[in-house]
Amino acid sequence: MAFVLVVVGVLGLAVGSFLNVVIHRVPRGESLLRPASHCPQCTNPVRPWHNVPVLGWLVLRGRCADCAAPIGIRYPLVELGTAVLFVAVAARVGRSGSWLYLPAWLYLAAIAVALALIDLDVLRLPNAIVLPAYVVAPLLFLPAVVAGHDWAAAGRALLAMAGLYALYFALAVVYPGGMGFGDVKLAGVLGLYLGSLGWSSVAVGTLGAFVIGAAAGLTLIALRRARRGTALPFGPSMLAGALLALFAAAPITDWYTNLLVPA
Repeated sequence: MAFVLVVVGVLGLAVGSFLNVVIHRVPRGESLLRPASHCPQCTNPVRPWHNVPVLGWLVLRGRCADCAAPIGIRYPLVELGTAVLFVAVAARVGRSGSWLYLPAWLYLAAIAVALALIDLDVLRLPNAIVLPAYVVAPLLFLPAVVAGHDWAAAGRALLAMAGLYALYFALAVVYPGGMGFGDVKLAGVLGLYLGSLGWSSVAVGTLGAFVIGAAAGLTLIALRRARRGTALPFGPSMLAGALLALFAAAPITDWYTNLLVPA
């Protein structure tokens, strides 16, 4: 188990480095492959040894090796944060006893980091990231479903995907100022994942998104960083709700059940 977590952590660092490219280029419609990583100020290419996740930034002391332009601290934080999230997801999946589900959940963790930061930056959830998940996620789930003959979970995942898509679509139609169609498309993907866990996870992940979103909005208003009616990204709250369900759906469900029916 420890060895797997170390490997997953190193993978997370590498994936986080790539996600920095995704977060910067996808909203701009730029290629992820060309040109190679370079300084946006002097355009000189980044040397391979300076591209080592986290360590490269530390060695450079947060500045370009050629022009000394500052390199934002978000770059190493994304790499480190992705690694931590990968390890946490792997530990959670490992406790459930089915490692075959791990690739699917690591894929969600990776796109969650990219989508959350892009939505915070530009208030948009790019189709280039969301739509492929409708194909990639089922394919990654398929080996675990077939090996475990877990067809009930597969059916539940498809139902939850359709259900959450329909719910968010209705909300976007009724309240277009508060819900975008990028959120609708993401809802279907998250429904697939939450449904694979169980209906309690669907409930916790869905309600959790709205609670987290409301708390974030009220906090920003209290700090005078936003006003009533200010457009705020909801994608990060949706993704946080889904991850909350992955890690804590059972205790949250037990707690709420005990409130309704005291022991």
